[in-house]
Amino acid sequence: MNLYRSLHVAILIAAAVLSAVPVSSARAADLQGNPVPGVCLLSREAVFAQAKVGQAASQQLSQLADQARSQLASERKPLDADVQSFQQKEPSMSEAQRKEQGAALQQRMQTLQTQADNLNERIQLTRAKAMQSIGQAAEPIVAGSYGSHHCGLLLNRDSVLAGNMSNDLTSDVVQGLDRKITTIALSLEPLPSGNGPRVNEK
Repeated sequence: MNLYRSLHVAILIAAAVLSAVPVSSARAADLQGNPVPGVCLLSREAVFAQAKVGQAASQQLSQLADQARSQLASERKPLDADVQSFQQKEPSMSEAQRKEQGAALQQRMQTLQTQADNLNERIQLTRAKAMQSIGQAAEPIVAGSYGSHHCGLLLNRDSVLAGNMSNDLTSDVVQGLDRKITTIALSLEPLPSGNGPRVNEK
C-alpha cells in the first residue's frame, strides 16, 4: 500500500479534460468565427494560475504539501523498521505471536494511511479556501470588466471547445488582481467537524 499516493496534490490545475474528442489547433482555428455580441469568457483556473496572488497561494500550498510528506516520511521510518524486523523474526514465531504482532503492525499502517488521507483532504480544503478568497477579491474586477466589454452572458472558458475568444476577460481580471493584491496568507485548514479524527493538526 502506497501511503503517500493521496498526497500527490496537483497545485496548478490544467484546463479541464474533455470527454469528447479534442479539437486540434488547426481545426480550432477554422472554428473561430465571428465574435458573439454580449457573450464573454473567463477561466477561474487561469486566473488562479497566472495572477501573482494565485502563484503565491500555489507556492504556499506546495510548501504545505511538502511539509506533510516530510512529516509522514519521518513517521513511516520506524514502522518500516518494525515491519522488516517482524519479517526476519516471523519464521521463528509461534502462530499466536505472528497474529498478534502482525495485527499490531497492520493497525499502525492503517493509522498512518488515515493520517495521509486526512492531510490530503486538509490541503484540498486549503486550496479551495484560497481560491474562494481570490475569487472574492476578483469579483469587483470581473464586474468592471464585464461592464466595460458590454457583456450579457459570462461563460467558463475552460468548457468551450472552440470559437471566437475575443471577449475573454481572463487577462483583464489577472491584471486587475495584480494591481489589487499580490500575496495571501495560508495555513492548513482543519477537517470539518464530524469528519473523523483530526490527525496532527498543528
